[in-house]
Amino acid sequence: MTDADLTIDDEIVARARIHAREACREYDLEIDRASLEWDVTTRARRRAGACRWNASREVATIVLTRQAYERYEWETFAGVVRHELVHAWEFQRFGESGHGSRFREQAARLEAPRHCETFSDPRYVLRCLAADCDWSARRHRASKPVKAPDQYRCGTCGSDIEIEHADSGRTWTTASEFGGTKAALGDDW
Repeated sequence: MTDADLTIDDEIVARARIHAREACREYDLEIDRASLEWDVTTRARRRAGACRWNASREVATIVLTRQAYERYEWETFAGVVRHELVHAWEFQRFGESGHGSRFREQAARLEAPRHCETFSDPRYVLRCLAADCDWSARRHRASKPVKAPDQYRCGTCGSDIEIEHADSGRTWTTASEFGGTKAALGDDW
């Protein structure tokens, strides 16, 4: 394979592996790197990384998001790699991982963020319709509240909510208006 054959995904994995090796050494993190695999996704919209555990093979796979790599500065993305290394460490050592106290303690030691900053704009914005309430939420996928907002209420004051399609600015408050908006936008949906 020549340099011309390398892809952005190859670059992401190579830089992540190098950083993982350096981080394990610097922070004295005991990870079996031979039982650690790497992958890149373009599907994730909210998470910059994930760590999956295959218990039967005893292999942790760190999956990194290409869009986050392209949008973040390297130091921010390196923090994502360290975050996922903590998950890999937990899986290898305890067979499970989460964001509990054990994770938080190890993440702090590795200077890894607990959460990553947003790297993509949401497709939908949910807002409370009450004049005196400023509750809002962002969604990347057409979740149940996005599709049928009339079945849900504001989490702060209990009032009705509306949904905005971020790219077009069109709004709806019922399931039928969701369908109508989706049909009207067609390819721009």
